[in-house]
Amino acid sequence: MKIAVYGASGFTGGLVVAELIRRGRQPVLVGRDEIRLRAVAGGAEVRVAGLDDIPALARAFDGCAAVVNCAGPFSRWGEPVIRAALAAGCHYVDTTGEMQYLHAVLSDVGPDAERAGVTVVPGLADDGGPGDLIAHLTAARVPDVADLLIADLRSGGGASRGTARSMVAVLGTGPLEYADGNWHPAEMTSGATILVPSESDPVPVQSFALPGVATIPRHVAAGRVRSAIRAETAAMFAGLTADIVESVPEVVDAELRAAGRWLMLAEATAGDGARARGWVTGPDSYGLTAVIAVEGALRLAAGGSPAGALPPALAFEPADFLDFLTAYGVTWKVE
Repeated sequence: MKIAVYGASGFTGGLVVAELIRRGRQPVLVGRDEIRLRAVAGGAEVRVAGLDDIPALARAFDGCAAVVNCAGPFSRWGEPVIRAALAAGCHYVDTTGEMQYLHAVLSDVGPDAERAGVTVVPGLADDGGPGDLIAHLTAARVPDVADLLIADLRSGGGASRGTARSMVAVLGTGPLEYADGNWHPAEMTSGATILVPSESDPVPVQSFALPGVATIPRHVAAGRVRSAIRAETAAMFAGLTADIVESVPEVVDAELRAAGRWLMLAEATAGDGARARGWVTGPDSYGLTAVIAVEGALRLAAGGSPAGALPPALAFEPADFLDFLTAYGVTWKVE
């Protein structure tokens, strides 16, 4: 089975290629720079196509069961890859964390994906994938969810240049909040705290544009869906400028990755005050992103998911997918 990887010469793309090879699959490295692709191919097949020629890009995906897109910022470069995947009849996943891009894909691409008979699942990274799945399982414990908070409470681990570029894109478009049956621009508010599993003191958080606000309302009937991250992380991202971004290393070294831990937490509250809380956490956010994206692509290639543009919890069975990740050091719980 061949799986195309667009952006294969980048940091995350290289991890995805390595994960496919580890699992005995055939990666097809696709991008516009043949020299860079061949430098990292290690004998894998290389196909050259740029984003400015969708028919050529579709031909590069020919014969592949699915496409994993790792080239961000996705708000700039994601749509041509999706359109080429649809033209080639390939299922599609990507590793974006950009809320506005996710919202646009899930709002606009569905009918074309259905006509093409393929499934498009954006946001299969360590935040959007597990966050969406754990939110679904948490909300199922509470009748009539009035409020659902999804929070990214990771600590350490570093950030790549690609992540920094995507965060600049996120900050440039502003966050959304879901309320009263629709999405609305949200204010960046601070001052709240949240209890984090394994930490003794409450952690200050700030509202932030996370993938879950775009995905969760599509499978959870909630009066309100909002998102937050650690206040210190929000302050770090807010200080990013174009010059700073380009000075960030392209690759996060293995030692720094191993020192970090990502954690997605969901809190669902009913109108009568009943509450449920769930979280999913694991090591090495970039390594796990590659595992999550590859597993999603392989599950789509195996069949069983409906055609269309779907959030993770509608494309995959949430508990089963999270259970799969436990072999990679992930733990999850709903209470």
